[in-house]
Amino acid sequence: MLPHLRAFGRSLTGNADLADDLVQETMLKAWKARASYIPGGSSMKSWAFVILRNCFLSQMRRKKFTADYDELAAERLLVAPDNQADSLHLADVQRALLLLPVDQREALVLIGAGQLSYEEGAEICGCAVGTMKSRVSRARTALHAILESGEMPLRSTTTLAPSEAFATIMGEVDQLTGGGPSPD
Repeated sequence: MLPHLRAFGRSLTGNADLADDLVQETMLKAWKARASYIPGGSSMKSWAFVILRNCFLSQMRRKKFTADYDELAAERLLVAPDNQADSLHLADVQRALLLLPVDQREALVLIGAGQLSYEEGAEICGCAVGTMKSRVSRARTALHAILESGEMPLRSTTTLAPSEAFATIMGEVDQLTGGGPSPD
């Protein structure tokens, strides 16, 4: 279950280190609340995803009262890409996902990359199935618009070959799906 949580955490935070911290906090909270888990009531995977999501949202609420300024990140956001005529790379999709609102991004990752059902995604996010379907639809539309506009921040200084970006994304999908249905 940890690879699935890490992949979901990375999709929410956009940072491997922050995602690992988030997963660690999730596991600590799950361990403390282990007595409240009811086997058969919901899958352990869904239960852990809900805890991770709640930890992330709590961190976001705390962060809105503090400001961290990252000069390199700000510079990348303010600079247009050099050549917008380049072919679309999978790394662009990864970066574009980070521009989506959190609720849309998590819905798209859970349903699209995580291959969870709408019902499982709705349970994790604590919303109705119709709301989950709507979020996925809006996320797909927004992602398409972001990718078509060409107004994404520049890639990081480490350049990945398209094959490496594809391998990275497929590795994350494998982590999310566990190569198929995973046991609790």
